[in-house]
Amino acid sequence: MILLNQVTKVYPGDKAPALDDVTLHVQPKEFMFLVGKSGAGKSTLMKMLTREEKPTRGKILVGGIDYDYLRKRHIPHLRRRLGVVFQDFKLLPNRTVYENVAFALEIAGVSSREIKRTVPTVLELVGLIDKGHKFPVDLSGGERQRVAIARSVARQPKILIADEPTGNLDPETSWGIVHLLEEINNFGTTILVTTHNEDIVNTLQRRVVTLKDGKIIGDQKKAGVYDLEAPVKERQIKVPGHKVAEKLLSSPKKMISRKPLGKKNIKIA
Repeated sequence: MILLNQVTKVYPGDKAPALDDVTLHVQPKEFMFLVGKSGAGKSTLMKMLTREEKPTRGKILVGGIDYDYLRKRHIPHLRRRLGVVFQDFKLLPNRTVYENVAFALEIAGVSSREIKRTVPTVLELVGLIDKGHKFPVDLSGGERQRVAIARSVARQPKILIADEPTGNLDPETSWGIVHLLEEINNFGTTILVTTHNEDIVNTLQRRVVTLKDGKIIGDQKKAGVYDLEAPVKERQIKVPGHKVAEKLLSSPKKMISRKPLGKKNIKIA
């Protein structure tokens, strides 16, 4: 579960906020597209979730974790439990496909025995079981993106954030990546995708949230379409009137982790 409550982000030197009073609630197991023109605030919102940036004001909760109480030294542990896929893959060029996926598990403290069991399973999921010995330079763009996805889901994250995952791919390859994300979503992983691909958004008809000038101007919860000038079909509901958010914020002992986060008590749900 993801909750942003009246989140605003103003970068130093900027007059206009990158995010302006954004309230957003994402349910577990949802598949959501985040769309908007360049500069609309999509990347900033994603950086809020991965804690690359802090909000100027507002509250963020992910899986019951209140980011106000997230200590700096524990942020790397949090990020290892969030799957993130980038447009430019960010693979290690001097490591094989197998080693790229294994490395993500190694830095998370997974045992060698578990790595040997997990990596082939994940590579089979993304259709690369026969490419484990190859290096990124020997792969196509679509194959490299599949490696990036394999690396992100190897730790079985509850949330997968994909930032323009098809931006550098041809249409046919893009659809292969999208179908893979759908399959991962069917396993119960919450998927957030930023994209400019109108065809994909309109065909899948999932939830579509539209950003413009840092504000949510459209939130189509079902059968959404790509519309950058979408009217506000469902107005943002402030936390005091939002039943789920109100319950979270009024029940800190049961639902919100306010303890310093170590490896044992980070839990993304």
